[in-house]
Amino acid sequence: MKVVYKNGTIYTGETFVDYFMVEDGVFQTVGMWSEETEEKRKEIEKQVDKVVDLQGRFVCAGFNDSHMHLLNLGSALSMAQLSKHTKTMKEMISYLKEYLKQRQESGMLKKGMWIKGRGFNHDYFEDENRFPNRYDLDQVSTEYPICITRACGHICIVNSKALEVIGVTKETAQVEGGHFEVDEQGEPLGIFCENALNLVYEKLPEVTVEEMKEMIILACERLNSYGVTSVQSDDYATFSNVDYHNVMEAIEQLREEKKLTVRINEQVHFTNLKDLKQFVEEGNHTRGDVFFKNGPLKLLGDGSLGARTAYLSRTYADQEDTRGIPVYSQQQFDEMCSYANQNGMQIAIHSIGDGILDHILLAYEKALKEEKREDHRHGIVHCQITRPDQIEKIKELGLHVYLQSIFLDYDIHIVKERVGEELASTSYQAKSLLEKGITISNGSDAPVEEPVVMRGIQCAITRQNIAHTVSPYLEKEALTVKEAIDSFTKSGAYASFEEKKKGQIKEGMIADFVVLGQDPFKVDPYELGEIPVLKTYVDGNLVHENGTF
Repeated sequence: MKVVYKNGTIYTGETFVDYFMVEDGVFQTVGMWSEETEEKRKEIEKQVDKVVDLQGRFVCAGFNDSHMHLLNLGSALSMAQLSKHTKTMKEMISYLKEYLKQRQESGMLKKGMWIKGRGFNHDYFEDENRFPNRYDLDQVSTEYPICITRACGHICIVNSKALEVIGVTKETAQVEGGHFEVDEQGEPLGIFCENALNLVYEKLPEVTVEEMKEMIILACERLNSYGVTSVQSDDYATFSNVDYHNVMEAIEQLREEKKLTVRINEQVHFTNLKDLKQFVEEGNHTRGDVFFKNGPLKLLGDGSLGARTAYLSRTYADQEDTRGIPVYSQQQFDEMCSYANQNGMQIAIHSIGDGILDHILLAYEKALKEEKREDHRHGIVHCQITRPDQIEKIKELGLHVYLQSIFLDYDIHIVKERVGEELASTSYQAKSLLEKGITISNGSDAPVEEPVVMRGIQCAITRQNIAHTVSPYLEKEALTVKEAIDSFTKSGAYASFEEKKKGQIKEGMIADFVVLGQDPFKVDPYELGEIPVLKTYVDGNLVHENGTF
């Protein structure tokens, strides 16, 4: 089918045009309808199957969220939605009680089933200045095991019934790269951080391939509603008691059934060298097509700033008994990075604190000295707390940075008190990275944040929280509208070695594009986050519309 889209304000990724043609899922002619002769326009319209009048609407390439957790987003959408109910601890507990009651009355909750929720943030509690614990969740139920996960995903809380089910007691040993909190008598409080999360997650009911497929479809629908057509997603370690082959199988089945409406570049997450070697030896590191392919090795370096588990080079300014938690030792980083690099794999490593970034940069430097690669595109995911010397090393090593501008919405309230004025003054960089020639792409880290691209673009440009109630944070790091859109389109494609296939409205590229309700180049920067997505197209096929176009 051949379709012409005309009379639009179309940002190609380089310039502006007012029409393009799509045939067999690929952009064909891209140009200026207004500059064609009347005879030429009539000739084009006779040759096509359909003509769509964009009525002046803004159009750009489909958005690419360059770091998120697709399967985890789908899982979170299937749970109690705590992000909307954490103004107070009391409100959250009340909501969980109602959630439990509704599931009981609907017959969905059987004996022994878990109650799960995600999205709470204790920093927003107005009545308590602490994490919830087992006793708080016992108010909801002592009959059903309960597990709720903080918005960042680095901390979970369980009730007493769940502790009984997973078998964690005062005799249980702490785990390397994580911990669970205990009271003065050594009894577990139900609060688990980083690697200790597996003490809980490994005992949860195993998720089936069919259930994962349902979660992925749910997540894709949500992403399409925000104009997202591509993701770079960390999914293989979503469920610690599910083999990654099953996750791969779920995605493969959806691809074969033509039910994927988001292209997936998998950031393959492994926690040990043995599993990574198995993955490579099976040939999985070269497996994939335009809808689903395995991409970089993903490693988790440390925790989150909000949970104070991000690993700093010094103690936290507001809690001097901790520097955070490093998930891997230097030796483990070195082994994993060297093996992946030697086998031609790209690498992307989560780094929030500047302390863990030191370890990551050392591992990259060692790996690239052992096996030099000119266009490796290894990267730093998040790259939040940084020092000037580290930015110079990122440039020297030719690393890519996966930003999440939307993090400013929350972190702007805590960064200075957490890390101190000195570190805060050189962190959350964006513009400076571009000016130094460091490539950047943008994302949401969903479900840590809701993957609303236009809100991410707003934060990138304003350097403020969405409500703009706080002064701009490092205003000099603000991106232009063009740079912000590029960070969610063409730069995302670059991050996954796909810049010649997608990310721009250009002849010969995949026809993934989005129609917006307003022109981002003309809207007040503080209203960017409210721009609606009217239509989303993947392969030239409509996958979302909100009914107002």
